Amino acid sequence: MSDIPLISVRSVARRLGGSVALEDMSLVAERGAIHAVVGESGAGKSILVKVLAGILRPDSGVIEIDGKKVALDTPEIARKHGIGAVQQQSALFPDRPVLANLFVNREPLRGGLVSRREMEARSFDLLRQLGLAADVRAPLSELDAAERQLVGIARALLEHPRLLVLDEPCETLDRGQSEKLFAVLNGLKARGMAVLYATSRLDEALAIADQITLMRNGRDVLSKARSELTASEEAMMGQLRQTLFPLPLRSLSNIAGTLRPQLTVAGLSGGRLTDIDLTARAGEIVGLAGLAGSGVSDLLAMLFGQRRARKGKARFPDGDRLPRSRPEAARRGICLIRRQGDDDLMADKSIAFNLSSVIVGARDWGRRWLSPELASERAARQIEALRMRCDPHELVGSLSTGGRQKVAIARWLEIGPQVVLLDDPARGIDIASKQEIYGLIRQLAASGCIVMLHSSEPAELTGLCDRVLAFHRGRIAGELAGADMDALAVRGLINGDKPVGPSEQATPSRRNAA
Repeated sequence: MSDIPLISVRSVARRLGGSVALEDMSLVAERGAIHAVVGESGAGKSILVKVLAGILRPDSGVIEIDGKKVALDTPEIARKHGIGAVQQQSALFPDRPVLANLFVNREPLRGGLVSRREMEARSFDLLRQLGLAADVRAPLSELDAAERQLVGIARALLEHPRLLVLDEPCETLDRGQSEKLFAVLNGLKARGMAVLYATSRLDEALAIADQITLMRNGRDVLSKARSELTASEEAMMGQLRQTLFPLPLRSLSNIAGTLRPQLTVAGLSGGRLTDIDLTARAGEIVGLAGLAGSGVSDLLAMLFGQRRARKGKARFPDGDRLPRSRPEAARRGICLIRRQGDDDLMADKSIAFNLSSVIVGARDWGRRWLSPELASERAARQIEALRMRCDPHELVGSLSTGGRQKVAIARWLEIGPQVVLLDDPARGIDIASKQEIYGLIRQLAASGCIVMLHSSEPAELTGLCDRVLAFHRGRIAGELAGADMDALAVRGLINGDKPVGPSEQATPSRRNAA
C-alpha cells in the first residue's frame, strides 16, 4: 500500500454569507481507514463535505489526491477522482422509484432500454447488507427518513468510490440500522476504501474510526489515531460542548406564590402519534427527543395548528383548544420556530419586511398592511436585542445561516409569545450564533414562557433542558430529568431500549464520551 495518503486537505478556507465557515482546515485520509471528523453542529463539517464533493469551491488552500493537487470544481469532477459523498440532505427524487434514485443518470441499458433487472441485480446484495428491505420499484416517498438515508448511502457506494464521505450518516438511523452501516463501512475499509465520517457524536467516532479529527469554528484543533487518544483528550472532546450552554437563569415563574401557566396534552393522536399525555410549565425547557418518524414533528405541527389531531385534546394558558391555523396560533401567543432553511423566510425581502410578516398576519384588529416606518422600528429593536451586525433594509438572503435563524426567531418574538415551540433551531449554524440562540432560549424560559425544544442532538437537549421526553414510534418511551438526564440514556430511549434506572446511569467517563 502506498505511503502517499489518498487525500490531503491543507489550510482550506471558505467564507459563506460574510462569515467564516472554514479557516485553515487540514486533514489527511489514508486508504483502508475510517477517518472521523467530529464537531458540534455549525463547526464546519458540512461545509468541508461540500468542498470535497465539489459543491463548494474553497477560497484558498490545497487539496491533493494521490499526492497531486486537484481542483474539485464540480460534483462530476469529484466523482471522477473517486469521491462519493452523502450529505445530510441528499438530492433524492421522492416521486421516482427507489431503483431510479440508486442509478441517477447512469442506468444500465439493454437493447437501448433501461434494464430494471440489471439494476436490481447490482443493488440487491448492497441493500441487503444495509438492512434496507424496501420495495425498490415503489416511489421513494413511501420510505421513511431513515430508509431514504440508506438509499443515499447505497447510491454513493454503487459508484465504487475510492473515498466515501458521509455527513451525519446515523442521524436518522436507529441502533440496529447504525450497527449494520458500521459493519458495511468496516467491510469497505478491509477492501482498501477510505471513509471520511463527519459526525457530532463522539461515541460514534470512538466506535468506528481509526483516525479522529476534532473541528471547532471551521478549524482542526486536534487530529490523532484513535488508538493514541489519551483519556484526558477523549474527555476534552466530550466536554467542549458543555461550554456552549449558558447557565440557567432565575425564572419569574418559579417565585414563591406565583401560579405557573402550563400546557397540558391528553390522549393526543394523529399522524404517527398515539395517545400522548404530557405537561409543560412556564419557566422550564422541556426537551423532545426522537428520530425522524418518531412523531415529534407531528406533535409540534398539531400544537401549532398545522395538522389536525385525530383525537385527544390540549389546554393552553389561554384555556382554549388546539389552534386550527397558524394565524390563530400567532394571535394566541403560540409560535413554532424551525431550523434555518425549513422556515418560510423570504430571502429576496428585507430584514424589516420579514420581521413584520408574523405580527401583521396575526392581527385581527386595526391595520393589516405593512407600515414601512413600524417595520424599520421593529427591525432596529430586534437587531440590537439579538446583537446582529446588519441593517434593517438588508436582504435576508445576504445573511449567514446564523443571521437568518436570528431573523426567524426575532419575527416571532414580536408577538410576545406565551408558548415557544422550537424545532432544531440551532442546527447547522455557526458556533457563535448557536451560543447566542441558546442564551435566548434560556431568557424565554426565565421570562415565563412555556418552552418545548426538539433537537436532533441529545447532548443539546441534556445541556439546555430541565427534562427530556423521548419519543419512539409515536409514543413517549420515557422521561429523563436531573441526574438521569444523559445523552446516552436519551439515545437509548429513542432507539427503543428500556428506560435506564438510576443504578444503571452512565459513569462520568461515559457522559464525557456522549
